[in-house]
Amino acid sequence: MTGGQVLGFAGVIVLGAMSPGPDFAVVVRRAAIAGRRGGMAAAAGVAAGIFGWAAAAAAGVAAMLSALPAVLEVVRYAGAGYLAYLGVRALIAAIRRDAPADPGADPGAAGGRSTWLSFRDGLLCNVLNPKAAVFFVALLPQFVPSGAGVGDVLVLSLVAVGVTLAWFFTVANLIAALRRFFARPVARRGLEAATGTALLGLGARLALTR
Repeated sequence: MTGGQVLGFAGVIVLGAMSPGPDFAVVVRRAAIAGRRGGMAAAAGVAAGIFGWAAAAAAGVAAMLSALPAVLEVVRYAGAGYLAYLGVRALIAAIRRDAPADPGADPGAAGGRSTWLSFRDGLLCNVLNPKAAVFFVALLPQFVPSGAGVGDVLVLSLVAVGVTLAWFFTVANLIAALRRFFARPVARRGLEAATGTALLGLGARLALTR
């Protein structure tokens, strides 16, 4: 595998990561509400999902899932349901005037608990998106040379993870830098309303798009 192939693969992953979608909405929300640690934990969850889909595509598992419409339907509706759950949770937090600074955690929960919840949101948001499976099934064969070994596939998987982490870590840190602004009740409720509406819309689109 040549350096050009790796760079080309990284470029496609960058474009995919930068396109607005559920992953972006989740990272922005967790960074604004839970701070830099929460945003970076959500980004790490998204990257873990990316690695899982890349490995599944390389092993042929993702292709097998793509050939089984019933399985993809289950994943699709599960993903849509989870996005709807996140959206409703955000909208409830927007309505409640006494909502905690981090509505994703229990009042008084330890920072580690909040970090885990952020990671979980990022991971499930990506893993329950069947579009990610289709994306990697279509993408990997174009960059993996014939007769490639496990090492080549591992390199591309790690490139996908590294690029995803770099982009979403940047997003998380930029949003976290504005956390003092989002700590204001009006700004926080506005953010929750905006991200909640976006997540509900993305969930509906995922449920309706075949």
